[in-house]
Amino acid sequence: MVEQITKGIKISVQTFFDGILYDRYQVKYAFGYKITIENQSNDSVQLKSRFWKIKDALNKTETVEGEGVIGKKPVIKPGEKHTYQSGCLLNTPFGAMSGYYNMINFTSTRKFRVKIPSFKLSAPFALN
Repeated sequence: MVEQITKGIKISVQTFFDGILYDRYQVKYAFGYKITIENQSNDSVQLKSRFWKIKDALNKTETVEGEGVIGKKPVIKPGEKHTYQSGCLLNTPFGAMSGYYNMINFTSTRKFRVKIPSFKLSAPFALN
């Protein structure tokens, strides 16, 4: 598990290998990740959007951005957590992801960015 705290918001990431998919003549490696967002600050916050940088073993980089996470824009009160699970497909048996969440502090109405720590994606049979 990797963890990082930015402005009182703790991000914890757990990853898992979800299997191999065969699409015509191409092999894809499926990975999942479970993220817990814990509000250790004194103010309620809302996750507004996300940005991901996904890199495979051949250094091919893809960026993904959008509103919320899995269709939600959770409000997280002080001391509360929000957990969700998602995944990605890679062309190689290992890679990495990193990114950030754009959030808003309800007390100050200020927008701020919370870093998602870089984490590895690795199939159990891959040497990296």
